[in-house]
Amino acid sequence: MKPLKCKQIFRRRSGEGAPMILAIVLVLLMLFCAVAEFCRIWIIAQGVKEAAQQAVISTVNDNYDDVYHAVREGYAAGWYPDGTGRWDESIDTGDVYGQLSETLGLENAAQGYQKLSGGEVEYTISGLSVELENNGLSSGQSEGYTAVVEIHLEVPVRFLGNLLPSADMTLHTEANYIPLF
Repeated sequence: MKPLKCKQIFRRRSGEGAPMILAIVLVLLMLFCAVAEFCRIWIIAQGVKEAAQQAVISTVNDNYDDVYHAVREGYAAGWYPDGTGRWDESIDTGDVYGQLSETLGLENAAQGYQKLSGGEVEYTISGLSVELENNGLSSGQSEGYTAVVEIHLEVPVRFLGNLLPSADMTLHTEANYIPLF
């Protein structure tokens, strides 16, 4: 009974269903545009996070040569003897911005580092924080040599030709150096 009633609504006069179909198509098109924009932002965030992960691994690897040579004792830490019988901490934070800039093709700007595409800003990276956690000398516990990087990512959001407020997120990544032998 109901299919007949529905059929009557769309078949009363020729062309009456066209506005409804057009509205449904436009809503579906807008929904597709929103999903495509979300996917674009997600892909950018994943790419920047992977590049930051490469940079933090490189930072840990750069500090490998400063790790105290007695890793056979069970701890790895960035220390060196100062010649007076004391030990000083040896940590190098590396050039994470430089590595990110080279990997992602970024340009230095007032707000941070920007990726430009067709003269428009695709995303901006700023607020880099690099923290290196060093093991205590002769601590007996090997928690590893840890580098933690946090970076602020800002991606402009565009929808139906309009520029909306930017999507802001903080990306967090870390790497450990733990001696195997």
